[in-house]
Amino acid sequence: MTQAAVSSPKTTPGGKLELSTILSRDFTASIVVFLVAMPLCMGIAVASGVPAERGLLTGIIGGIIVGSLAGSPLQVSGPAAGLAVIVFEIVSKHGLSMLGPILLLAGLVQLVAGALKLGQWFRAISPAVVHGMLAGIGVLIVAGQVHVLFADKPKAHGLENLAAIPAALGGVSFSSLGAVEAALMVGLVTIGSIVAWEKFHPAKLKLVPGALLGVLAGALVAAGFGLDVQKIAVPESIAAAIAVPGAGDFAKLVDPMLMLTALAVAFIASAETLLSAAAVDRMHDGPRTKYNKELFAQGVGNMLCGAVGGLPMTGVIVRSSANVQAGAVSRLSTILHGAWILAFVALLPWLLRQVPSAALAGVLVVTGWKLVSLDHVRHLFARYGLLPAMIWAATFVAVVATDLLTGVLVGMALTLLELIPNLRKMRLRIAQRTLGEHESEIRLEGAATFVQLPKIAKVLDAAPNGGLVHLDTRALTCLDHTCAEALGDWLKSKARAGVKVEMPSPCAFGDRLRAAVAH
Repeated sequence: MTQAAVSSPKTTPGGKLELSTILSRDFTASIVVFLVAMPLCMGIAVASGVPAERGLLTGIIGGIIVGSLAGSPLQVSGPAAGLAVIVFEIVSKHGLSMLGPILLLAGLVQLVAGALKLGQWFRAISPAVVHGMLAGIGVLIVAGQVHVLFADKPKAHGLENLAAIPAALGGVSFSSLGAVEAALMVGLVTIGSIVAWEKFHPAKLKLVPGALLGVLAGALVAAGFGLDVQKIAVPESIAAAIAVPGAGDFAKLVDPMLMLTALAVAFIASAETLLSAAAVDRMHDGPRTKYNKELFAQGVGNMLCGAVGGLPMTGVIVRSSANVQAGAVSRLSTILHGAWILAFVALLPWLLRQVPSAALAGVLVVTGWKLVSLDHVRHLFARYGLLPAMIWAATFVAVVATDLLTGVLVGMALTLLELIPNLRKMRLRIAQRTLGEHESEIRLEGAATFVQLPKIAKVLDAAPNGGLVHLDTRALTCLDHTCAEALGDWLKSKARAGVKVEMPSPCAFGDRLRAAVAH
Protein backbone atom coordinates (compact mmCIF):
# COMPACT_ATOMS: atom_id res chain seq x y z
CA MET A 1 0.00 0.00 0.00
CA THR A 2 1.49 3.33 -0.98
CA GLN A 3 0.97 6.59 0.78
CA ALA A 4 -1.43 8.95 -0.91
CA ALA A 5 0.12 12.04 -2.43
CA VAL A 6 -2.05 14.59 -0.67
CA SER A 7 -1.06 18.20 -0.14
CA SER A 8 -0.88 19.44 3.45
CA PRO A 9 -4.13 21.13 4.53
CA LYS A 10 -4.13 24.70 5.83
CA THR A 11 -4.20 25.08 9.60
CA THR A 12 -4.75 27.86 12.11
CA PRO A 13 -1.81 29.18 14.20
CA GLY A 14 -2.88 26.69 16.89
CA GLY A 15 -2.41 23.79 14.52
CA LYS A 16 -6.13 23.12 13.94
CA LEU A 17 -7.60 22.76 10.47
CA GLU A 18 -9.38 25.81 9.08
CA LEU A 19 -13.15 25.33 8.66
CA SER A 20 -12.97 26.42 5.02
CA THR A 21 -10.28 23.78 4.40
CA ILE A 22 -12.38 21.04 5.98
CA LEU A 23 -15.47 21.99 3.99
CA SER A 24 -13.74 22.36 0.62
CA ARG A 25 -11.56 19.25 0.82
CA ASP A 26 -14.17 17.00 2.38
CA PHE A 27 -16.86 18.15 -0.05
CA THR A 28 -14.67 17.31 -3.05
CA ALA A 29 -13.59 13.98 -1.56
CA SER A 30 -17.19 13.01 -0.81
CA ILE A 31 -18.13 13.36 -4.48
CA VAL A 32 -15.23 11.10 -5.51
CA VAL A 33 -16.14 8.47 -2.91
CA PHE A 34 -19.81 8.63 -3.93
CA LEU A 35 -18.89 7.92 -7.56
CA VAL A 36 -16.69 5.00 -6.49
CA ALA A 37 -19.28 3.61 -4.07
CA MET A 38 -22.41 3.63 -6.27
CA PRO A 39 -21.46 0.84 -8.71
CA LEU A 40 -19.77 -1.19 -5.96
CA CYS A 41 -22.78 -1.01 -3.61
CA MET A 42 -25.07 -2.31 -6.33
CA GLY A 43 -22.60 -4.83 -7.74
CA ILE A 44 -21.77 -6.40 -4.38
CA ALA A 45 -25.48 -6.71 -3.62
CA VAL A 46 -26.08 -8.55 -6.89
CA ALA A 47 -23.04 -10.79 -6.24
CA SER A 48 -24.50 -11.55 -2.81
CA GLY A 49 -27.75 -12.78 -4.35
CA VAL A 50 -29.88 -9.87 -3.09
CA PRO A 51 -31.55 -6.91 -4.86
CA ALA A 52 -29.23 -4.01 -5.76
CA GLU A 53 -31.07 -1.54 -3.53
CA ARG A 54 -30.08 -3.54 -0.41
CA GLY A 55 -26.46 -2.61 -1.12
CA LEU A 56 -27.41 1.05 -1.49
CA LEU A 57 -29.15 0.95 1.90
CA THR A 58 -25.92 -0.29 3.48
CA GLY A 59 -23.93 2.41 1.69
CA ILE A 60 -26.25 5.09 3.08
CA ILE A 61 -26.06 3.75 6.65
CA GLY A 62 -22.29 3.24 6.39
CA GLY A 63 -21.84 6.82 5.26
CA ILE A 64 -24.25 8.83 7.40
CA ILE A 65 -24.54 6.77 10.61
CA VAL A 66 -21.22 4.92 10.89
CA GLY A 67 -19.39 7.92 9.45
CA SER A 68 -20.74 10.02 12.33
CA LEU A 69 -19.68 7.48 14.99
CA ALA A 70 -16.48 6.11 13.45
CA GLY A 71 -13.20 5.73 15.29
CA SER A 72 -11.27 5.78 12.02
CA PRO A 73 -11.55 9.35 10.71
CA LEU A 74 -11.00 8.68 7.00
CA GLN A 75 -12.26 5.12 6.61
CA VAL A 76 -15.40 4.62 4.51
CA SER A 77 -17.85 1.84 5.40
CA GLY A 78 -20.28 0.01 3.15
CA PRO A 79 -21.01 -3.36 1.57
CA ALA A 80 -17.78 -5.31 1.01
CA ALA A 81 -16.81 -7.91 -1.56
CA GLY A 82 -15.22 -9.87 1.29
CA LEU A 83 -18.67 -10.77 2.68
CA ALA A 84 -20.45 -11.35 -0.64
CA VAL A 85 -19.70 -15.07 -0.57
CA ILE A 86 -21.01 -15.71 2.94
CA VAL A 87 -24.15 -13.61 2.27
CA PHE A 88 -24.80 -15.59 -0.91
CA GLU A 89 -24.60 -18.79 1.14
CA ILE A 90 -26.97 -17.41 3.79
CA VAL A 91 -29.55 -16.38 1.20
CA SER A 92 -29.23 -19.68 -0.71
CA LYS A 93 -29.62 -21.88 2.39
CA HIS A 94 -31.93 -19.88 4.64
CA GLY A 95 -33.68 -17.33 2.40
CA LEU A 96 -33.41 -13.56 2.11
CA SER A 97 -35.65 -12.99 5.14
CA MET A 98 -33.06 -14.52 7.52
CA LEU A 99 -30.30 -12.10 6.50
CA GLY A 100 -31.74 -9.34 8.72
CA PRO A 101 -31.87 -11.31 12.00
CA ILE A 102 -28.41 -12.82 11.40
CA LEU A 103 -27.02 -9.36 10.74
CA LEU A 104 -28.71 -7.88 13.83
CA LEU A 105 -27.05 -10.55 15.97
CA ALA A 106 -23.69 -10.04 14.26
CA GLY A 107 -23.92 -6.28 14.84
CA LEU A 108 -24.76 -6.86 18.50
CA VAL A 109 -21.65 -9.04 18.85
CA GLN A 110 -19.51 -6.25 17.32
CA LEU A 111 -21.10 -3.63 19.55
CA VAL A 112 -20.39 -5.67 22.68
CA ALA A 113 -16.84 -6.43 21.51
CA GLY A 114 -16.19 -2.72 21.06
CA ALA A 115 -17.63 -1.91 24.48
CA LEU A 116 -15.38 -4.60 26.02
CA LYS A 117 -12.36 -3.09 24.24
CA LEU A 118 -11.56 -6.19 22.18
CA GLY A 119 -10.69 -4.21 19.05
CA GLN A 120 -6.92 -4.61 19.43
CA TRP A 121 -7.21 -8.40 19.37
CA PHE A 122 -8.38 -8.38 15.76
CA ARG A 123 -5.02 -6.84 14.83
CA ALA A 124 -3.40 -10.09 16.01
CA ILE A 125 -4.90 -12.02 13.10
CA SER A 126 -2.10 -13.15 10.80
CA PRO A 127 -1.78 -11.12 7.57
CA ALA A 128 -1.31 -14.48 5.82
CA VAL A 129 -4.81 -15.55 6.90
CA VAL A 130 -6.42 -12.26 5.92
CA HIS A 131 -4.85 -12.05 2.47
CA GLY A 132 -5.39 -15.78 1.83
CA MET A 133 -9.06 -15.28 2.70
CA LEU A 134 -9.37 -12.27 0.39
CA ALA A 135 -7.68 -14.15 -2.47
CA GLY A 136 -10.10 -17.05 -2.04
CA ILE A 137 -13.04 -14.65 -2.00
CA GLY A 138 -11.69 -13.05 -5.17
CA VAL A 139 -11.67 -16.39 -7.01
CA LEU A 140 -15.21 -17.14 -5.86
CA ILE A 141 -16.49 -13.72 -6.95
CA VAL A 142 -14.89 -14.02 -10.39
CA ALA A 143 -16.17 -17.58 -10.84
CA GLY A 144 -19.71 -16.57 -9.90
CA GLN A 145 -19.89 -13.36 -11.93
CA VAL A 146 -18.50 -14.99 -15.06
CA HIS A 147 -21.85 -16.80 -15.33
CA VAL A 148 -23.71 -13.49 -15.16
CA LEU A 149 -21.60 -12.39 -18.14
CA PHE A 150 -23.12 -15.38 -19.96
CA ALA A 151 -26.69 -14.31 -19.04
CA ASP A 152 -26.93 -17.03 -16.38
CA LYS A 153 -27.12 -17.13 -12.59
CA PRO A 154 -24.24 -18.16 -10.30
CA LYS A 155 -24.37 -21.67 -8.88
CA ALA A 156 -24.79 -22.40 -5.17
CA HIS A 157 -21.12 -23.28 -4.56
CA GLY A 158 -17.81 -21.89 -5.76
CA LEU A 159 -16.50 -25.20 -7.08
CA GLU A 160 -19.70 -25.63 -9.11
CA ASN A 161 -19.14 -22.20 -10.64
CA LEU A 162 -15.57 -23.07 -11.56
CA ALA A 163 -16.55 -26.44 -13.03
CA ALA A 164 -19.35 -24.92 -15.13
CA ILE A 165 -17.21 -22.24 -16.82
CA PRO A 166 -16.05 -24.45 -19.76
CA ALA A 167 -19.68 -25.32 -20.59
CA ALA A 168 -20.64 -21.63 -20.43
CA LEU A 169 -17.85 -20.77 -22.87
CA GLY A 170 -19.00 -23.53 -25.20
CA GLY A 171 -22.49 -22.05 -25.31
CA VAL A 172 -21.33 -18.80 -26.94
CA SER A 173 -22.25 -18.44 -30.63
CA PHE A 174 -20.05 -16.27 -32.84
CA SER A 175 -22.57 -16.24 -35.68
CA SER A 176 -25.55 -14.65 -33.93
CA LEU A 177 -26.26 -12.05 -31.24
CA GLY A 178 -28.57 -13.67 -28.72
CA ALA A 179 -29.07 -12.99 -25.02
CA VAL A 180 -25.81 -14.71 -24.05
CA GLU A 181 -23.73 -12.86 -26.63
CA ALA A 182 -25.36 -9.50 -25.77
CA ALA A 183 -24.63 -9.89 -22.05
CA LEU A 184 -21.07 -10.98 -22.79
CA MET A 185 -20.52 -7.96 -25.03
CA VAL A 186 -21.71 -5.56 -22.33
CA GLY A 187 -19.59 -7.28 -19.68
CA LEU A 188 -16.42 -7.32 -21.80
CA VAL A 189 -16.86 -3.64 -22.73
CA THR A 190 -17.20 -2.84 -19.02
CA ILE A 191 -14.11 -4.84 -18.07
CA GLY A 192 -12.08 -3.45 -20.97
CA SER A 193 -13.06 0.13 -20.11
CA ILE A 194 -12.05 -0.27 -16.45
CA VAL A 195 -8.71 -1.90 -17.26
CA ALA A 196 -7.89 0.62 -20.00
CA TRP A 197 -8.79 3.60 -17.80
CA GLU A 198 -6.75 2.37 -14.84
CA LYS A 199 -3.75 1.77 -17.09
CA PHE A 200 -3.87 4.82 -19.38
CA HIS A 201 -5.87 7.52 -17.56
CA PRO A 202 -4.46 11.10 -17.61
CA ALA A 203 -2.75 12.08 -14.36
CA LYS A 204 -5.14 15.00 -13.89
CA LEU A 205 -8.13 12.64 -13.98
CA LYS A 206 -6.77 9.95 -11.66
CA LEU A 207 -9.62 10.46 -9.18
CA VAL A 208 -12.29 9.57 -11.76
CA PRO A 209 -13.27 5.99 -10.81
CA GLY A 210 -12.78 3.35 -13.47
CA ALA A 211 -15.75 1.32 -12.17
CA LEU A 212 -18.13 4.21 -12.88
CA LEU A 213 -16.78 4.68 -16.40
CA GLY A 214 -17.01 0.94 -17.01
CA VAL A 215 -20.68 0.86 -16.01
CA LEU A 216 -21.39 3.90 -18.18
CA ALA A 217 -19.64 2.28 -21.15
CA GLY A 218 -21.57 -0.97 -20.69
CA ALA A 219 -24.89 0.87 -20.39
CA LEU A 220 -24.18 3.00 -23.48
CA VAL A 221 -23.28 -0.06 -25.56
CA ALA A 222 -26.49 -1.82 -24.47
CA ALA A 223 -28.61 1.25 -25.31
CA GLY A 224 -26.74 2.19 -28.48
CA PHE A 225 -27.00 -1.27 -30.06
CA GLY A 226 -30.45 -1.96 -28.64
CA LEU A 227 -29.23 -5.09 -26.90
CA ASP A 228 -31.77 -7.21 -25.07
CA VAL A 229 -29.95 -7.55 -21.73
CA GLN A 230 -31.22 -7.84 -18.18
CA LYS A 231 -31.24 -4.57 -16.22
CA ILE A 232 -31.07 -4.19 -12.46
CA ALA A 233 -34.37 -3.78 -10.65
CA VAL A 234 -34.67 -0.72 -8.40
CA PRO A 235 -37.87 0.26 -6.53
CA GLU A 236 -39.55 3.61 -7.10
CA SER A 237 -38.53 4.87 -3.64
CA ILE A 238 -35.83 4.00 -1.13
CA ALA A 239 -38.56 3.39 1.48
CA ALA A 240 -39.85 0.52 -0.65
CA ALA A 241 -36.44 -1.15 -0.37
CA ILE A 242 -36.68 -1.42 3.42
CA ALA A 243 -37.55 -4.92 4.62
CA VAL A 244 -38.00 -5.20 8.40
CA PRO A 245 -37.51 -8.79 9.72
CA GLY A 246 -40.54 -10.49 11.23
CA ALA A 247 -40.91 -12.14 14.64
CA GLY A 248 -40.88 -15.58 13.02
CA ASP A 249 -37.49 -14.90 11.50
CA PHE A 250 -36.01 -13.98 14.88
CA ALA A 251 -37.41 -17.20 16.38
CA LYS A 252 -35.26 -19.21 13.95
CA LEU A 253 -32.08 -17.79 15.52
CA VAL A 254 -32.26 -20.52 18.17
CA ASP A 255 -30.73 -22.77 15.48
CA PRO A 256 -27.06 -23.20 16.52
CA MET A 257 -25.93 -23.08 12.88
CA LEU A 258 -27.53 -19.66 12.39
CA MET A 259 -25.91 -18.37 15.57
CA LEU A 260 -22.55 -19.67 14.35
CA THR A 261 -23.14 -17.94 11.01
CA ALA A 262 -23.84 -14.65 12.81
CA LEU A 263 -20.61 -15.02 14.79
CA ALA A 264 -18.73 -15.73 11.56
CA VAL A 265 -20.15 -12.57 9.95
CA ALA A 266 -19.22 -10.53 13.04
CA PHE A 267 -15.70 -11.94 13.15
CA ILE A 268 -14.91 -11.57 9.45
CA ALA A 269 -16.50 -8.11 9.20
CA SER A 270 -14.59 -6.90 12.28
CA ALA A 271 -11.27 -8.29 11.08
CA GLU A 272 -11.66 -6.78 7.61
CA THR A 273 -12.74 -3.42 9.08
CA LEU A 274 -9.91 -3.08 11.57
CA LEU A 275 -7.22 -4.30 9.17
CA SER A 276 -8.55 -1.86 6.59
CA ALA A 277 -8.42 0.90 9.22
CA ALA A 278 -4.77 0.06 9.91
CA ALA A 279 -4.06 0.28 6.18
CA VAL A 280 -5.82 3.66 5.96
CA ASP A 281 -3.73 4.94 8.88
CA ARG A 282 -0.62 4.18 6.80
CA MET A 283 -1.91 6.49 4.06
CA HIS A 284 -2.21 9.75 5.99
CA ASP A 285 -0.67 11.68 8.87
CA GLY A 286 -3.88 12.71 10.62
CA PRO A 287 -5.47 11.26 13.78
CA ARG A 288 -5.02 7.50 14.24
CA THR A 289 -7.82 4.95 14.45
CA LYS A 290 -9.50 4.29 17.79
CA TYR A 291 -10.10 0.59 17.23
CA ASN A 292 -12.67 -0.06 19.93
CA LYS A 293 -14.69 2.99 18.91
CA GLU A 294 -14.59 1.88 15.27
CA LEU A 295 -15.71 -1.64 16.23
CA PHE A 296 -18.60 -0.19 18.27
CA ALA A 297 -19.65 2.02 15.33
CA GLN A 298 -19.59 -0.96 12.97
CA GLY A 299 -21.81 -2.85 15.39
CA VAL A 300 -24.36 -0.04 15.40
CA GLY A 301 -24.23 0.11 11.61
CA ASN A 302 -24.70 -3.61 11.10
CA MET A 303 -27.59 -3.74 13.55
CA LEU A 304 -29.29 -0.95 11.59
CA CYS A 305 -28.58 -2.76 8.32
CA GLY A 306 -30.19 -5.89 9.77
CA ALA A 307 -33.20 -3.90 10.95
CA VAL A 308 -33.92 -2.50 7.47
CA GLY A 309 -32.86 -5.52 5.39
CA GLY A 310 -29.52 -4.21 4.12
CA LEU A 311 -26.26 -6.02 3.45
CA PRO A 312 -23.56 -6.41 6.12
CA MET A 313 -20.96 -3.65 6.13
CA THR A 314 -17.28 -3.33 6.81
CA GLY A 315 -14.68 -0.65 6.47
CA VAL A 316 -13.70 -0.86 2.79
CA ILE A 317 -10.18 -0.18 1.58
CA VAL A 318 -11.10 0.76 -2.03
CA ARG A 319 -13.47 3.55 -0.99
CA SER A 320 -11.26 4.57 1.94
CA SER A 321 -8.13 4.92 -0.21
CA ALA A 322 -10.14 6.98 -2.72
CA ASN A 323 -11.22 9.18 0.19
CA VAL A 324 -7.62 9.77 1.32
CA GLN A 325 -6.31 10.33 -2.20
CA ALA A 326 -9.08 12.85 -2.87
CA GLY A 327 -7.80 14.94 0.05
CA ALA A 328 -10.34 14.24 2.82
CA VAL A 329 -9.37 15.55 6.24
CA SER A 330 -12.28 14.55 8.50
CA ARG A 331 -15.32 12.28 8.87
CA LEU A 332 -17.43 14.85 7.01
CA SER A 333 -16.49 13.40 3.62
CA THR A 334 -17.74 9.94 4.61
CA ILE A 335 -21.01 11.37 5.97
CA LEU A 336 -21.58 13.44 2.83
CA HIS A 337 -20.95 10.50 0.49
CA GLY A 338 -23.78 8.64 2.26
CA ALA A 339 -26.02 11.68 1.82
CA TRP A 340 -25.23 11.78 -1.93
CA ILE A 341 -26.19 8.09 -2.29
CA LEU A 342 -29.47 8.77 -0.49
CA ALA A 343 -30.22 11.79 -2.68
CA PHE A 344 -29.38 9.91 -5.89
CA VAL A 345 -31.55 6.89 -5.02
CA ALA A 346 -34.42 9.13 -3.91
CA LEU A 347 -34.36 11.47 -6.92
CA LEU A 348 -33.03 9.37 -9.84
CA PRO A 349 -34.11 5.74 -9.40
CA TRP A 350 -35.05 5.57 -13.12
CA LEU A 351 -31.41 6.15 -14.05
CA LEU A 352 -30.24 3.18 -11.97
CA ARG A 353 -32.72 0.97 -13.82
CA GLN A 354 -30.77 1.57 -17.05
CA VAL A 355 -27.72 -0.29 -15.71
CA PRO A 356 -27.29 -3.80 -17.22
CA SER A 357 -26.63 -6.63 -14.78
CA ALA A 358 -23.73 -7.72 -16.98
CA ALA A 359 -22.07 -4.31 -16.47
CA LEU A 360 -22.13 -4.77 -12.70
CA ALA A 361 -20.80 -8.30 -13.18
CA GLY A 362 -17.93 -6.80 -15.17
CA VAL A 363 -17.12 -4.45 -12.29
CA LEU A 364 -17.09 -7.38 -9.88
CA VAL A 365 -14.89 -9.53 -12.10
CA VAL A 366 -12.27 -6.77 -11.99
CA THR A 367 -12.77 -6.28 -8.24
CA GLY A 368 -12.47 -10.00 -7.56
CA TRP A 369 -9.39 -10.35 -9.75
CA LYS A 370 -7.65 -7.60 -7.78
CA LEU A 371 -8.28 -9.52 -4.56
CA VAL A 372 -6.43 -12.52 -6.02
CA SER A 373 -3.06 -10.81 -5.61
CA LEU A 374 0.01 -13.02 -5.41
CA ASP A 375 2.25 -10.13 -4.30
CA HIS A 376 1.53 -10.72 -0.64
CA VAL A 377 2.31 -14.44 -0.63
CA ARG A 378 5.54 -13.72 -2.54
CA HIS A 379 6.44 -11.15 0.13
CA LEU A 380 5.67 -13.61 2.93
CA PHE A 381 7.80 -16.34 1.38
CA ALA A 382 10.72 -14.04 0.56
CA ARG A 383 10.82 -12.33 3.97
CA TYR A 384 9.56 -14.91 6.46
CA GLY A 385 10.00 -18.32 4.87
CA LEU A 386 7.75 -21.22 3.96
CA LEU A 387 5.32 -21.42 6.91
CA PRO A 388 3.53 -18.04 6.43
CA ALA A 389 3.26 -18.76 2.70
CA MET A 390 1.75 -22.18 3.52
CA ILE A 391 -0.76 -20.51 5.86
CA TRP A 392 -1.78 -18.17 3.01
CA ALA A 393 -2.14 -21.09 0.58
CA ALA A 394 -4.08 -23.30 3.01
CA THR A 395 -6.50 -20.48 3.81
CA PHE A 396 -6.95 -19.73 0.12
CA VAL A 397 -7.63 -23.35 -0.85
CA ALA A 398 -9.97 -23.97 2.09
CA VAL A 399 -12.05 -20.84 1.33
CA VAL A 400 -12.48 -21.88 -2.32
CA ALA A 401 -13.06 -25.59 -1.64
CA THR A 402 -15.28 -25.34 1.46
CA ASP A 403 -16.56 -22.02 2.82
CA LEU A 404 -15.33 -18.74 4.24
CA LEU A 405 -15.53 -19.65 7.93
CA THR A 406 -13.78 -22.99 7.47
CA GLY A 407 -11.02 -21.32 5.47
CA VAL A 408 -10.38 -18.71 8.15
CA LEU A 409 -10.41 -21.32 10.93
CA VAL A 410 -7.94 -23.49 8.99
CA GLY A 411 -5.60 -20.53 8.55
CA MET A 412 -5.83 -19.47 12.19
CA ALA A 413 -5.19 -23.04 13.35
CA LEU A 414 -2.05 -23.19 11.22
CA THR A 415 -0.75 -19.95 12.72
CA LEU A 416 -0.53 -21.79 16.03
CA LEU A 417 2.34 -23.79 14.50
CA GLU A 418 4.44 -20.63 14.76
CA LEU A 419 4.13 -20.85 18.54
CA ILE A 420 5.47 -24.40 18.88
CA PRO A 421 9.20 -23.50 18.89
CA ASN A 422 8.52 -20.88 21.59
CA LEU A 423 6.11 -22.67 23.92
CA ARG A 424 8.62 -22.67 26.76
CA LYS A 425 9.59 -19.03 26.30
CA MET A 426 6.35 -17.25 25.43
CA ARG A 427 6.78 -14.41 27.88
CA LEU A 428 7.31 -10.91 26.56
CA ARG A 429 8.41 -7.93 28.62
CA ILE A 430 7.88 -4.41 27.32
CA ALA A 431 9.64 -1.52 29.03
CA GLN A 432 8.90 2.09 28.13
CA ARG A 433 10.67 5.07 29.64
CA THR A 434 11.30 8.76 28.98
CA LEU A 435 14.96 9.69 28.49
CA GLY A 436 14.49 13.42 28.05
CA GLU A 437 12.07 16.10 26.98
CA HIS A 438 12.04 14.86 23.37
CA GLU A 439 13.52 11.40 23.74
CA SER A 440 12.04 8.06 24.80
CA GLU A 441 12.82 4.34 24.67
CA ILE A 442 10.78 1.19 24.02
CA ARG A 443 12.49 -2.09 24.91
CA LEU A 444 11.16 -5.52 23.90
CA GLU A 445 12.45 -8.66 25.66
CA GLY A 446 11.35 -12.26 24.98
CA ALA A 447 9.08 -13.72 22.30
CA ALA A 448 7.10 -11.28 20.14
CA THR A 449 4.32 -13.40 18.62
CA PHE A 450 0.78 -12.59 17.47
CA VAL A 451 -0.46 -13.59 20.94
CA GLN A 452 1.29 -10.55 22.42
CA LEU A 453 0.47 -8.17 19.56
CA PRO A 454 -2.37 -6.35 21.38
CA LYS A 455 0.05 -5.64 24.25
CA ILE A 456 2.76 -4.45 21.85
CA ALA A 457 0.33 -2.33 19.84
CA LYS A 458 -0.93 -0.55 22.96
CA VAL A 459 2.61 0.58 23.84
CA LEU A 460 3.52 1.51 20.27
CA ASP A 461 0.35 3.58 19.84
CA ALA A 462 1.18 5.49 23.03
CA ALA A 463 4.64 6.48 21.75
CA PRO A 464 5.11 10.25 21.26
CA ASN A 465 4.64 11.76 17.81
CA GLY A 466 7.74 13.89 18.01
CA GLY A 467 11.41 13.83 18.93
CA LEU A 468 13.54 10.69 19.06
CA VAL A 469 12.39 7.16 19.92
CA HIS A 470 14.81 4.32 20.65
CA LEU A 471 13.40 0.88 19.73
CA ASP A 472 15.53 -1.73 21.46
CA THR A 473 14.90 -5.28 20.20
CA ARG A 474 18.28 -6.77 21.17
CA ALA A 475 16.70 -9.00 23.80
CA LEU A 476 14.04 -10.47 21.50
CA THR A 477 14.22 -14.24 21.11
CA CYS A 478 11.41 -14.51 18.53
CA LEU A 479 9.63 -12.18 16.09
CA ASP A 480 6.89 -13.80 14.01
CA HIS A 481 5.66 -12.38 10.72
CA THR A 482 2.48 -10.88 12.24
CA CYS A 483 4.45 -8.81 14.77
CA ALA A 484 7.13 -7.98 12.19
CA GLU A 485 4.50 -6.54 9.83
CA ALA A 486 2.92 -4.56 12.70
CA LEU A 487 6.29 -3.15 13.80
CA GLY A 488 7.14 -2.34 10.18
CA ASP A 489 3.87 -0.43 9.77
CA TRP A 490 4.57 1.48 12.99
CA LEU A 491 8.08 2.41 11.83
CA LYS A 492 6.71 3.68 8.52
CA SER A 493 4.02 5.76 10.23
CA LYS A 494 6.57 7.34 12.56
CA ALA A 495 8.86 8.17 9.63
CA ARG A 496 5.99 9.93 7.82
CA ALA A 497 5.15 11.88 10.99
CA GLY A 498 8.75 13.12 11.20
CA VAL A 499 9.63 11.00 14.24
CA LYS A 500 13.14 9.57 14.22
CA VAL A 501 13.30 5.95 15.40
CA GLU A 502 16.70 4.47 16.20
CA MET A 503 17.39 0.76 16.69
CA PRO A 504 20.62 -0.05 18.59
CA SER A 505 23.11 -2.16 16.69
CA PRO A 506 23.39 -5.11 16.52
CA CYS A 507 19.60 -5.17 16.24
CA ALA A 508 17.86 -8.49 16.78
CA PHE A 509 15.71 -9.29 13.74
CA GLY A 510 16.85 -6.02 12.16
CA ASP A 511 16.75 -7.48 8.65
CA ARG A 512 13.18 -8.67 9.19
CA LEU A 513 12.07 -5.25 10.42
CA ARG A 514 13.80 -3.44 7.57
CA ALA A 515 12.10 -5.84 5.13
CA ALA A 516 8.71 -5.08 6.63
CA VAL A 517 9.36 -1.34 6.30
CA ALA A 518 10.45 -1.73 2.68
CA HIS A 519 7.28 -3.67 1.73
